[in-house]
Amino acid sequence: MNRIENYINIKKLFCFIFTWICFSCAQAQEKPVEPTEPPPVIEEQLENLTATNDDATTEDDSYLQELVHFIKEPLNLNYADEGLMQQLHILSPIQISNIISYRKLFGSFLNIYELQAVPGLDVMTLRRMKPYITVDQKVNVFYSLGQRFHGGNNTLLIRGTQVLEKSKGYLLDSSQAKNFYPGSPQKILVRYRYKFKNQLQFGFTAEKDAGEQFFKGAQKQGFDFYSAHLFVRDLGIIKALAIGDFTINLGQGLTQWGSLAFGKGAEILNIKRQSDVLRPYNSAGEIIFNRGVGITLQKNRWESTLFASYRKLDAGFNVDTLDLIDYVSSLQQSGYHRTNSEVASKGVQGQLTLGGNLKYTTERWHVGINGVHYQFDHRINKQDVLYNLFAISGKKIGNYSIDYSYTFKNAHFFGEAATDEDGDPAFINGLAISPDSRVDMSFLYRKISKGYQSLYSNAFTENTFPTNESGFYSGITITPISSLRIDGYADFYNFPWVKYRTDAPSSGSDYMLQLTYSPNRNVEIYARYRDETKPINYNPLGLPFNPVIDKPKQGFRTQFSYKINKTFTFRSRAELSWFDKRGDAPENGFLIYSDVIYKPLLKPLSGNIRLCYFETDGYNSRLYAFENDVLYSYSIPVFFGKGYRYYLNVNYDLTRKLSLWMRIAQSYYPGQKSIGSGLDVIKGNTKTELKMQAIYSF
Repeated sequence: MNRIENYINIKKLFCFIFTWICFSCAQAQEKPVEPTEPPPVIEEQLENLTATNDDATTEDDSYLQELVHFIKEPLNLNYADEGLMQQLHILSPIQISNIISYRKLFGSFLNIYELQAVPGLDVMTLRRMKPYITVDQKVNVFYSLGQRFHGGNNTLLIRGTQVLEKSKGYLLDSSQAKNFYPGSPQKILVRYRYKFKNQLQFGFTAEKDAGEQFFKGAQKQGFDFYSAHLFVRDLGIIKALAIGDFTINLGQGLTQWGSLAFGKGAEILNIKRQSDVLRPYNSAGEIIFNRGVGITLQKNRWESTLFASYRKLDAGFNVDTLDLIDYVSSLQQSGYHRTNSEVASKGVQGQLTLGGNLKYTTERWHVGINGVHYQFDHRINKQDVLYNLFAISGKKIGNYSIDYSYTFKNAHFFGEAATDEDGDPAFINGLAISPDSRVDMSFLYRKISKGYQSLYSNAFTENTFPTNESGFYSGITITPISSLRIDGYADFYNFPWVKYRTDAPSSGSDYMLQLTYSPNRNVEIYARYRDETKPINYNPLGLPFNPVIDKPKQGFRTQFSYKINKTFTFRSRAELSWFDKRGDAPENGFLIYSDVIYKPLLKPLSGNIRLCYFETDGYNSRLYAFENDVLYSYSIPVFFGKGYRYYLNVNYDLTRKLSLWMRIAQSYYPGQKSIGSGLDVIKGNTKTELKMQAIYSF
């Protein structure tokens, strides 16, 4: 069957599902519409984050929880401080500063449309903000701790996910293999949360991954992962108090950063890491968080945070039979405990973390001092290869830094200077400036020595972790008319020491240009071109030493979104990629999809569908696309090879308190005999995922 015939069959399926949804919705009852998906610009950033770091997971849904919270209790810009506005991940530092300055100069906003008078707030930004903000004239009330335990919102979420086809790991047993999946193929998540405004939050999370046992075998305690937290804000001198699980965000991510943080993208001004130092944690990710106690105290312009944490980490544990020394060869990041080897690595490394922050803030500038110290139960000795020469080793590690910022009119300067316990330096300095009402510019320079090492850090770098890198980034946004926006950036970087799969010092570059046209609130069209050149080992002839050569990759994307009426939205994307097109092994990639989103006013049933076709010559020309999912979840699969992917999401509110979600997604690879690798190999050419979710609010 040729490509045209395949496309016709997809259109037939599309029409069938579309008709079914329309028929079902015609019989539904009323409910309000809630834009619970992240703004399109955030979807792009999440795609970029996944593409940059292939190990990135979608377990941390804190940001999606915040968006839904702001829909139910909009952020009041007449009283919100800098930290609350940063949680939107929509506003730049200059925009936040301008809102606060405007508020001090002219008093409270009378209505949302007055925000158009704030310098730096363009029409597109205001449209993204609108679902999540208000300018209510009511004064914020600070309740006593006892009052906060009554009148808040209780939410219980239960989610089950399963791949319907059985992979190799479920077809084996102990008589056939040492490693197999003894547990059921369902992934189960249970989460309870109580939230009173923005002043009190507590709850617990329990999760079992697919293949893990449940109340038997290695998991007699039930779920594989448990998390609990209590978080209080604005209690006298106590700005924030965390007991249980929490995240810490320091400086510009050189020392520790546990919350969502983006890299390069179309939001040119959002190159700065922005967040409160202490944040609650109630996601299902098992890696980047602290477990213990944290407190932030604030008095006038001074703010201080102290925290202590002790956790058991997954690690590869080894015994040196010659010297009789126990050591850890690697810290595991997957969070899976299915096979015998994965279960054996669970919680074998103890980690004590102590740290803090002291900050002084004025209206224009701030300076902070940060420190984090880790102590391990077992010594870390990584594999003896060249790229691990400066890797973390021993039983302790520490990171210390000074971070700073200064705002002068329409310019915002920020940075962080850090060092580790061995004295290896790391620097990040940035400038965001708006020289004209229609022009925004940003610049960022980083220089991080090859010996600098840190845990749970997330800075604005090309590398996944801030080490062994120097580079200069510059970006510009031009808005010649209110309906047209032009974004572009250039980033040049080099790595002074060898890396994994790069056996020599190297350098690279990254360019992006994007045009966004939005003539009204119902239509948005954007086109993006990106050109990136990265060095990598290339040794097809099997030479004694791996030559390192540049491998360029170009990509072009165009996306169209049209809100047909108050009920239906249509969205479509086409994307091309070219990898090393003039090299010895060039690859091309292509992806196209169409969405129909159904969200009627005052109806209990809503949903969306997607049909996608992709074709690439290999993994190097792979593509990524954000997918809508059940509430508080999202998917960003990687597309390579040739195939189709389609999914259907349905949401039905049985009552005002009980809501149900269902998602079914399938990938189809014509002519392919198997999908996946290792224990995840599925015989056949289809992979189908079913997800069910219920949320009870009371």
